[in-house]
Amino acid sequence: MANPRQIAFQALLKTEKDGAFSNLALDAVLSKSQLDTRDKSFVSILFYGVIERQLTIDYNLSLYLTKPLKKLKPEALTIMRMGAYQILFMDKVPDSAAVNESIKLTKKNGASYASGLINAVLRKVSAKGLVLPENESSDEYLSIKYSCPLWLTHKWTAEYGKEDTEKLLEASLGSADTCIRVNTVKTNADELIAKLAEDGICAEKTYNENTLKISLRGNDIEKLNAFKQGLFHVQDMASQLCARALDARENETVFDLCSAPGGKAYTVCEMMGDKGRVLCFDIYENRVSLILKGAERLGLKSIEGSVGDASVYNENLGFADKVLCDVPCSGLGIIRRKPEIKYKNEQELACLPEIQYSIICNASRYVKVGGRMVYSTCTLSKAENEDICRKFLENHSSFRPSGVFFEGDECMKTLMPHKNDSDGFFIACFERKE
Repeated sequence: MANPRQIAFQALLKTEKDGAFSNLALDAVLSKSQLDTRDKSFVSILFYGVIERQLTIDYNLSLYLTKPLKKLKPEALTIMRMGAYQILFMDKVPDSAAVNESIKLTKKNGASYASGLINAVLRKVSAKGLVLPENESSDEYLSIKYSCPLWLTHKWTAEYGKEDTEKLLEASLGSADTCIRVNTVKTNADELIAKLAEDGICAEKTYNENTLKISLRGNDIEKLNAFKQGLFHVQDMASQLCARALDARENETVFDLCSAPGGKAYTVCEMMGDKGRVLCFDIYENRVSLILKGAERLGLKSIEGSVGDASVYNENLGFADKVLCDVPCSGLGIIRRKPEIKYKNEQELACLPEIQYSIICNASRYVKVGGRMVYSTCTLSKAENEDICRKFLENHSSFRPSGVFFEGDECMKTLMPHKNDSDGFFIACFERKE
C-alpha cells in the first residue's frame, strides 16, 4: 500500500528540483496513488504546509546546522523539511513518529547518508519547539513567522501599512475556501445547493449573488453530478466581482483578451443570459481549447474562442461594447492557493508592468465610444495595479475613470482576503468618452 509521506515527498521533490507548480505536482502523484480520502488529505496538508512554511522551517533547521541548507542535496533537504513541519505544525502527529518516518524516507529514497544528521536535527527541533526572531516589531520577525520573503514583507508594509500587511500574511497561510459560480443559464442558487447536497456536499450562499462556498472534504469536484451537468464552475469571489464590474448586458459584444482558463468569460456570459457574443482570446491554442471545452460543459452558446496576442492590435476584430483585460501578473494575491508564488525572485517581476501597460493600451483600441473596459490582476502590487491605471489615464484622454460599480465612485478597487473574504485582487473600470 502507498505510503502517504512517500507520496508527499515525491511531489515536494518535484517542486524543489523542477520548479513545478504545486497543484500540478500534487495532482500528478495523487492521481497515480491508491490512497483513500483520509490519506490524500494528510498528503495535501503535509505537502502544502511544507511549501507554505518553508522559510519558517528553514530558519529553525538552520539553528542546528553548521553548513547552509543549500549545501544539502534536495532529497535530504526535502525529508528534513517534512519532518520539521510535522513536529512544529501538525499537532496530531507525535514528534517520535515524525522523526522515525523521516529516517525511513531516507532509506527508501537513496538518502541514507543523511539519516544521522536528519535524526539529530529533528530531535533538536522537537526539544526546542518553534523559534522566531526576538524583535517582534521587525519585518524580519513577520517574514519568519509567516514564511514570507523579506522583500515582499517590506513591499507590502510600504504600500499597505503594517496592520494590513500582517493580516495579509496571516491570510496567506492555510487552505482557502472553494467558491463556485452558479450557472444561472441552467439553474439557481437554491436548486444547486440541493443538488450538491445529494452528493454530500455542503454549500452556502455568500454576500455576492450566485456565489456559493462549498466544503469538498476530499471529494474530486469533477466527479460531482452537478459539475458534470454544467451547473457551476469553480471561481473565487474576486473574479466574479471582476466579471460583474464589466456590467455586460444582453446582446452586447464582449472581448476577453487574456481569457484562459475562461472563468470570467463564463460568468460574463451567464450574466448576459447567454445572449450576445463573448470573444475569448489566448496566445496558446491548447488554452483556447480549454476555454471552449468548459463552455461546452456549461452549455454556453455565446462563447467564442480564438488564438490572439493581447498586446498586438487586430484590426479585423472591430469594436466591442465591453473589453476585459485580466493581465498576466505576479499573482501575489493568490499565495494562499499557490504558495510557491511568494518565493519568486523580486527581479523576475520587474518586467511585468511593461507587459501590462502594453496590454491595457492595446485593449483600449477595441472599446467603442461609450463602452467600458475593465483592467484586473490577481496581485497586490501598486506597480502592477494603480500605477498602470494612472499612467494609462494620463496618456489616453479619450478615457475616463468609471465609478459605476464601486461605492464612492471609485474606479479602482483593491480586494484583500481579510477585508473582502476573497483572493487578493485589483479591479479598475474605464469608459471611452469620445
